[in-house]
Amino acid sequence: MRARTILASFGLLLAGAIVGTMLAPPAADAVSREIIEIQQSVNQILQNQQDLRADVDAKFASMQTLVQQSVESAGRLGQTIGTLQKAIQDAQANSGANNNTVTQQVQGVTDNMQDLQARVAKLAQQMSDMQNILQQINAKVSAPPPAAVNPNPDGTQGTAPGATPDTTAAQPQPTESQPARVQPISGDTLYSNAIGDLGTHHYDLSHQEFRDYLKNFPDGPYAANAQFYLGEIAYAQGEYSSAIDEYDRVIVHYPKSNKVAPAMLEKGRALVQTHKTANAEREFRELIRKFPGSTEAKKAASEMRALQPSR
Repeated sequence: MRARTILASFGLLLAGAIVGTMLAPPAADAVSREIIEIQQSVNQILQNQQDLRADVDAKFASMQTLVQQSVESAGRLGQTIGTLQKAIQDAQANSGANNNTVTQQVQGVTDNMQDLQARVAKLAQQMSDMQNILQQINAKVSAPPPAAVNPNPDGTQGTAPGATPDTTAAQPQPTESQPARVQPISGDTLYSNAIGDLGTHHYDLSHQEFRDYLKNFPDGPYAANAQFYLGEIAYAQGEYSSAIDEYDRVIVHYPKSNKVAPAMLEKGRALVQTHKTANAEREFRELIRKFPGSTEAKKAASEMRALQPSR
């Protein structure tokens, strides 16, 4: 009887030990291994981000070099044109010859040079925008990762086995994002955009961009050009009366511009389209008087000869 009681007690103790083992929390070593694996994964992600940033920085530096070379080339070309203009002025002063044709050609080259400089400025603006984006990426990549819980069996740091974890300490604190500062568009970039859209026949967009340039930069270096191209857009769209008004603004408001002769020529052509032949012929004659020997004057004379049979 006594032996049976002892065996029953021993069986109860053994069962209790087995149940206690099953209900016990996981060992601290297993939790530590999981945390270490998570930390390794986070470190690998950060390393991949740093490699990506280094690759983007290298490509950006190469693009900056190309832009700088383009700017320097444009500057050298501008100096060459300036020297050529000075030589022509000296020749006019010494000989008194009429070099209007050569001057018009040089002014045309200068106009093309200004368009080139505007396109380079647009590229530089795009590079600046890209740099701002890269800086935002760098700021996000450089942000420190949230501190991982390091559970120690002695309970000095982290969460001990069987204890309720403090999730607030492990969560990263939210930070208020700083909005990127929008840089105002420059006059060169705005003009270059308008030229590009005009070249691709996006007339409505180009018209608005030229208008914006004249509104924000009425005394800018491309103001006369922008006004002239407004006339060109109207002419291309068959709005000849509006084109005449736009060309008139070039002639009146920018009398020293190299766009005056082209504006007078195109105005005469627009007058022909509106069946105002007498006014067109008068405009052509005035062009020939003001700019004798110029390319526009020769074209005006040809236009006048074409009008003779219709009279």
